[in-house]
Amino acid sequence: MSSPVTTIDAGHGDHGHGHDAGGNTVLGFWIYLMSDCLIFAILFATFGVLASSYAGGPTGKELFDLPYVAGETLILLVSSFTFGVAMLNMAARKTESVISWLLATFLLGTGFIWMEVREFTHLIAEHAGPDRSAFLSAYFTLVGTHGLHVTAGLLWLVTMMHQVARYGLDGIVRRRLACLSLFWHFLDLVWICVFTFVYLRGVL
Repeated sequence: MSSPVTTIDAGHGDHGHGHDAGGNTVLGFWIYLMSDCLIFAILFATFGVLASSYAGGPTGKELFDLPYVAGETLILLVSSFTFGVAMLNMAARKTESVISWLLATFLLGTGFIWMEVREFTHLIAEHAGPDRSAFLSAYFTLVGTHGLHVTAGLLWLVTMMHQVARYGLDGIVRRRLACLSLFWHFLDLVWICVFTFVYLRGVL
């Protein structure tokens, strides 16, 4: 998993922001990913403990629309594919194609967030908000935290599209894209766990 990052040229351009130490950037990013793994592990553990604490309120089987969530999952999986194609084009030094595929990833990610916000809005309208029960508090916290990460990834995508357009595919930009790629695929993996552990387990 580390090969996309470690094989990127270190690069010594400053892009107007001072020296960018490649080794420190990669190490710092891996430390960040490990801390994110711990955060999600805690949230999954909390949900597992509280998954049956309905407090007389609705259960996951009553609330979750599995085909709708499967649509969200499909969108996020496709966005990982488009990001992978962007990285292949980066390796081929095709700047315009990289931007196009990153834009496709951004649009798919935006669609995922829109569907998630719509789902949350519907649940709250049905009086199934995070204050209804411990189960729903844990659900909103876990799924909402993932959604915030995807939103951060979308902002990062916009930043990288700008940097690719302005600076091209030099060593620094390539390394940053590799880090973003790992982050995006990490979120995809977390969502598969959410879909399985929260939604599938909740409706079966």
